[in-house]
Amino acid sequence: MPLALLALAIGAFGIGTTEFVIMGLLPEVAGDFDVSIPTAGFLVTGYALGVVLGAPLMTVLGTKVSRKRMLMLLMGLFVVGNLLSAVAPAFAVMLIGRVVASLAHGAFFGIGSVVAADLVAPDKKAGAIAMMFTGLTVANVVGVPLGTLVGQTVGWRVTFGIVALLGVLGLAGIAKLVPELPRAQGVRLRHELAAFKNTQVLLAMAMTVLGFGGVFAAITYIAPMMTHVTGFAEGSVTWLLVLFGLGMVGGNLIGGRYADRALMPMLYVSLGSLAVVLALFTLTAHNKVLAAVTIILIGALGFATVPPLQKRVLDQAHGAPTLASAVNIGAFNLGNALSAWLGGLVIAAGLGYTAPNWVGAALATAALALALVSAALERRDNTASVVVTGRTPAEQSAAVHHRAVTDA
Repeated sequence: MPLALLALAIGAFGIGTTEFVIMGLLPEVAGDFDVSIPTAGFLVTGYALGVVLGAPLMTVLGTKVSRKRMLMLLMGLFVVGNLLSAVAPAFAVMLIGRVVASLAHGAFFGIGSVVAADLVAPDKKAGAIAMMFTGLTVANVVGVPLGTLVGQTVGWRVTFGIVALLGVLGLAGIAKLVPELPRAQGVRLRHELAAFKNTQVLLAMAMTVLGFGGVFAAITYIAPMMTHVTGFAEGSVTWLLVLFGLGMVGGNLIGGRYADRALMPMLYVSLGSLAVVLALFTLTAHNKVLAAVTIILIGALGFATVPPLQKRVLDQAHGAPTLASAVNIGAFNLGNALSAWLGGLVIAAGLGYTAPNWVGAALATAALALALVSAALERRDNTASVVVTGRTPAEQSAAVHHRAVTDA
């Protein structure tokens, strides 16, 4: 794997740290600004919404800029947002800083996925994407716990200052290591938007929302579940989240490796297994050892879907994948928000702290059903296309794109 992927992984590490570290620092931030915990929670919600909206917005704004330069600009925006959070004199200013930083999130991973895939041979694309996302998964194992510890002992402002420094390192790495990859000639914004007319692209994004949403239905409420149901002490939640992060790291690498060999079978196995494990979590949550093992499996199976889903979008949005890739990153955060809301509803209905696990299992099952539908439609279209033209839809799409480039 080329060194350029290391630079992308460093940027991903910083982004992953700033996204999740705020959850452990909400009491400190709320106390400093004299606001309630629910009000401080807008720092989480605002970031998630910023990712969903910023992914397509920043990608569209960067259509006339080289991908390397756009990645550098996005890391610069990330640094500014975190510095603003670190020095914020009022809660509203910090919220603005969080939103500014979040605007870089979706576009960075979307464009970064395209760049990572372009750096390697066709049979290694999912592995390259997984390597970049390793930075995000490692952030949950190292960056978030350390950032929380620093914030609780030295001050949360120091944490965000360190995150801004990580952004500077990522920017420098991109500037030094990522090559200037040429943009596809003749590709305009209308070509990027045309990808959303492709049913397979939309199905892949729906799988992203539902599949990863299944993970966050359970993990969002992991603290009350583990303390009230399993019997862990509050201080144990941190290391339980580290276990979840370790599962994410392993699942991400496995998903990237096997998606290059058999993408759809990898999705069937990971989504199906995820649905089963989430359903079983309602039972294993009553035993400390089994609960810890289940948390690892949820992280592994959940993130095993990320490289294949991202590659699926790139493959189906052939020739103009950048915008679709970025929007798919926003879909992950949309799934997080949707599942957290649904999980809160079942808890509020009096069904208990393990009830979100059933929500997660249902979401993962729905994602599996969409994967099966997607594969069936693809087989039907390939068969019909070969009969009529002698070429598959992918081959026809490549030929059309080639003609468009030649004409341009």
